[in-house]
Amino acid sequence: MLPFVTATRYVTPLREGGSLPGVVEADDLGTYVMKFTGAGQGRKALIAEIIAGELARRLGFRVPDQAIVDLDPVIGRHEPDEEVQALLKASTGWNLGVDFLPGSLGYDPLGWTAEAAWASRVLWFDAFIANVDRSWRNPNMLVWHGDVWLIDHGASLYFHHAWANAGKLITRPYDVDDHVLTRFATRLPEADAELASRMTEELLREVVGLVPERWLDGEPGFADAQAVRDAYVEQLLARAAAPRAWLPGVGDAGANGRTPSSRTGRPEWLGGGAA
Repeated sequence: MLPFVTATRYVTPLREGGSLPGVVEADDLGTYVMKFTGAGQGRKALIAEIIAGELARRLGFRVPDQAIVDLDPVIGRHEPDEEVQALLKASTGWNLGVDFLPGSLGYDPLGWTAEAAWASRVLWFDAFIANVDRSWRNPNMLVWHGDVWLIDHGASLYFHHAWANAGKLITRPYDVDDHVLTRFATRLPEADAELASRMTEELLREVVGLVPERWLDGEPGFADAQAVRDAYVEQLLARAAAPRAWLPGVGDAGANGRTPSSRTGRPEWLGGGAA
């Protein structure tokens, strides 16, 4: 299980996100960005945050530490915003805390040239978890102490919103057109060769096992929480298996031979224009 802490003070809401996360202090003297079970996206967004975030960590990406945060809504009693008050009351109990990175800055896609191998690994990872939320408009990356940190994975693993059709989504192609790192990701085949082989059942069970059982219980169509865990592992294992048709330029490379252009350094499957 992830570390368990208790929220001791509600500091401020973060209004940049649609789910209205908030900054809280906890009894371990840490400061967290708390994602609420009572938010519109519900507990499945928090499940996706845990699975995707902890998987990214084990693949070597920088991801803020995560913790389960127990919330008594009384800590926000002086918050004047009625929407925040309602959210706190709807989220009594366990929520997800993401370590607050003080002084971090948002990733500027116009002012940062990403190294090709790193960009390719991030793009592969986002394609694997079906993350639709790392665009030019909202990169969901922070620069902290000179390093880039990946954040906000609640919009990934969208297959768990419709388990009955999850199998049909295993090979659905990932749309790279809007991804913030696409123009730098010229080494996707190398990233695929490295990362796909690391998607073992052991690794996936370890990560999925971090999700609190209470967030999995009662899922329609499943006997118990363990059955839901098994479904996540099976879905992700199937996605990692060859051929990975969901990854443009790699899963279908044998059929069309698309490779990065030597002239532009830009993958031909994105077109030959200037990067």
